Amino acid sequence: MGFPTHIVAAAGYVEDKSGNLLLVKTHHRGWDTAGGQVEIGENLVEGVLREIFEESGITASVRCLVGVYSNVGQYLYHDGVTHVPTKVMFDFLCDYVDGQPTISDETSEVMWIPKTEVMRYVTMPVLRFRFEKVLHFAGEACYCSYVTKPEFKVLTDRFF
Repeated sequence: MGFPTHIVAAAGYVEDKSGNLLLVKTHHRGWDTAGGQVEIGENLVEGVLREIFEESGITASVRCLVGVYSNVGQYLYHDGVTHVPTKVMFDFLCDYVDGQPTISDETSEVMWIPKTEVMRYVTMPVLRFRFEKVLHFAGEACYCSYVTKPEFKVLTDRFF
């Protein structure tokens, strides 16, 4: 029996001192928060802070865990050939420390947006679902499972 394959990822919803959230425009997902796969030898906090800096030029600190998500759908990557493994994602609320919004190889735009305006930018259903959890965070982390293809569907949604 082989070991199951999962992608482990972390996303950081960075808030500045004025209550704005950092958004990055990605090439495949449109407007989103900074985040991505945790690399070999990295812990979750190191991974999310690295991803935030790489994608936006912003240095941040982790405040708390907001949610854990499992994308259990089976589908092909953007190349149409590669099967994407199950993804486990950890969403963290983060605080701005330093830096100016700067684009990267993965982002075409980076900007601070008032929380009340964020949902006008985020269009993918799965991203909207996760942003809603952040915007309404009341101190309890959630666990949710879902599939994104052929359409977004929540399978599990609970708080701890």
